[in-house]
Amino acid sequence: MSAARPPEGAKAPLGGSAPRAAGERGGEISSAARPPEGAKAPLGGSAPRTAGERGGLHFIWPAADLRATLEALLPGATVELRARIDSTNTELMRRARAGATTPALLVAEQQSAGRGRLGRPWQSGAPGAALSFSLALPLAPRDWSGLSLAVGLAVAESLHPAIGLKWPNDLWWQDRKLAGILVETAVAPAQATRQVVIGVGLNIAPRPGEGFSTPPAALQELLPGVDAPAALARLLAPLVRAVRCFEQDGFAPLAARFNARDVLARRPVRLSDGTEGLALGVGPSGALQVDTAAGRREISSAEVSVRPAEGGR
Repeated sequence: MSAARPPEGAKAPLGGSAPRAAGERGGEISSAARPPEGAKAPLGGSAPRTAGERGGLHFIWPAADLRATLEALLPGATVELRARIDSTNTELMRRARAGATTPALLVAEQQSAGRGRLGRPWQSGAPGAALSFSLALPLAPRDWSGLSLAVGLAVAESLHPAIGLKWPNDLWWQDRKLAGILVETAVAPAQATRQVVIGVGLNIAPRPGEGFSTPPAALQELLPGVDAPAALARLLAPLVRAVRCFEQDGFAPLAARFNARDVLARRPVRLSDGTEGLALGVGPSGALQVDTAAGRREISSAEVSVRPAEGGR
């Protein structure tokens, strides 16, 4: 993975983002409302709400707790909750290009144009089916290589020990896709600091597998009763800490932990250029090591797809 800065709008290996419908507004929710009398909040998360309540949000989000968490780690950060948006990554990238530098968390219950790596669509499903959010903050690492791997590792470690990592940007469980990461950067005119936008799309509830190149997994299969607000509360602080550590130390200190969860390790893989080989984990920069008929190859480009060779997945 190159140590050079990613170009404007570049996708450092990625994942989900969230959406927004034209003309739709979702205002910032400053605190979590009480659940209706008798409602049960799964795993300390939220209770479903009736359509149209509080700006159309279907869940009670712990906005005050999320804000407190971010304030301790990213002073001045904002928290914004939307019922629907085109893409949380797209929205925060728009703001970054317009000069925004304040750290921001943008959450959407539904996406209309969510996207992942290589421009692939991310399907959020019905409200509550997935957690879709993006985090924007100024970042100045010495080397950007491996940032999306560090993000995926932080999310996986915060949620469940059985969650694996599929290079470069996905979380898998039992060879099914649980989540995706999308990392993009932007620099506004007359600003030196690069703003990074980290998008996460995490399947919460089980869904049919038709139409997916990789069958989907759901967090509720591992954590019965969990919902999107509870999942976000669980992973937010570890994610921010991991990004801050990456800024100081890069990916190398994380390589062994990533490799411990690597779902491609010691498996035959097929690259998008047709090359086949045996995956041997990642190196200090986050590059995937693959033994091919032509010798050892380091895969560092976010534009190269890698899949297990068996079963065509």
